[in-house]
Amino acid sequence: MPFSKLGLSEKILQAVEKSGFSKPTPIQEKVIPLVLERHDIMAKAQTGSGKSASFVLPILELLSRESYEGKAKIKVLVLTPTRELTQQIVEAFNTFGALMSKKPKVVGVIGGEGIGDQLFEIQKGCDVLVATSGRFLDILSKKQMNLSRVEFFVLDEADNMLDLGFAEELELILEALPPKRQNLLFSATYPSKMLAIASKITQNPLEISIEEEEPTVGTIIQRAISVSHENRAPLLRHLLRSEGHELVLVFMSGKRAADNIAEKFRKHGFAAESFHGDLHQEDRNYTLEEFRAKKLQVLFATDLISRGLDINDITCVINFDLPRSTDDYIHRIGRTARAGKSGMAISFIDHEDEAHFRLIEKRSNIKLEREQIAGFELFGEAPKKEKGKEPLKGKGKSKKDKAREAAAGLR
Repeated sequence: MPFSKLGLSEKILQAVEKSGFSKPTPIQEKVIPLVLERHDIMAKAQTGSGKSASFVLPILELLSRESYEGKAKIKVLVLTPTRELTQQIVEAFNTFGALMSKKPKVVGVIGGEGIGDQLFEIQKGCDVLVATSGRFLDILSKKQMNLSRVEFFVLDEADNMLDLGFAEELELILEALPPKRQNLLFSATYPSKMLAIASKITQNPLEISIEEEEPTVGTIIQRAISVSHENRAPLLRHLLRSEGHELVLVFMSGKRAADNIAEKFRKHGFAAESFHGDLHQEDRNYTLEEFRAKKLQVLFATDLISRGLDINDITCVINFDLPRSTDDYIHRIGRTARAGKSGMAISFIDHEDEAHFRLIEKRSNIKLEREQIAGFELFGEAPKKEKGKEPLKGKGKSKKDKAREAAAGLR
């Protein structure tokens, strides 16, 4: 089905065509008409499926049908878990609304930038406010923002907000919004906590699930390489030099590890940088632009970047450290093979990782042959887990003793 069959007006269709989109993705095809019919939506689809455009386009269409005079009022509130996703959604609203007769004013607010300047931009008048949940709550606490005209409330990548303590803050947000509004929830997963949030936001949403999407993308070549822990960095350097990957995203378990390995790779002559939440926003923006422009070959990142990153030319994703869950694995490898292109995902596995990766395989419905690279082989066997020794009686404090100490204020 072409975009022209989805109920969008000519100006928005022209902007879509100008942006290079020829036909809607499955989620866009399902969701856009339902949003135009003013239904609440609870959509489930994997990252990279085109979720953002599925709400940006119909919201712009509905805004184009309204008329008002005077300063713009906030009619659309979009909350996201990351700064990068916020900026991409702002760009989507501006791009697809560029040809509208009355172009909506879009303001994005994120952490790491001056809150006073952001509040001033909002107060000057805006139609669409896109924000990270944390910065939105900061601005909300100032009580200088009018949300009484909000018609659309959108949560994008909603499940990822749970890690940021969003559930506890939701009541404050809902109290500030008018009860009559259209609610649009988009998430790759719906764990029980996410369902609880959904029930507070809306009572009767239409549930959309894109069944065609498999947990893994068919255009991604997935590999699992067995390598000892200490040989992962030398192996990565070997692969970068021997396999010719142009733009490589390497996932690390922590911020310090990302910084340290990026510095070491620069000393080995690689154009490498790190990316994580401790960087100033200016540095985050600069690093991503350098990566997009292919001035960097390797970007070492935490899972902050596993969602909300829209870079079409990443040729290879490396799981230097394995992700915690199957969902994280899917989001990570989904950073490659975008926009119809092919890509590769490689996971490094040592003896201690094997059981965890087998669980990822099972839940992802994949089975990968373990490779061995000459010179970097994994030798030996997995260390056997020793059973914990029985505690010696009399050596530790009893529960009764601990309770007495606590009562006496000794702990």
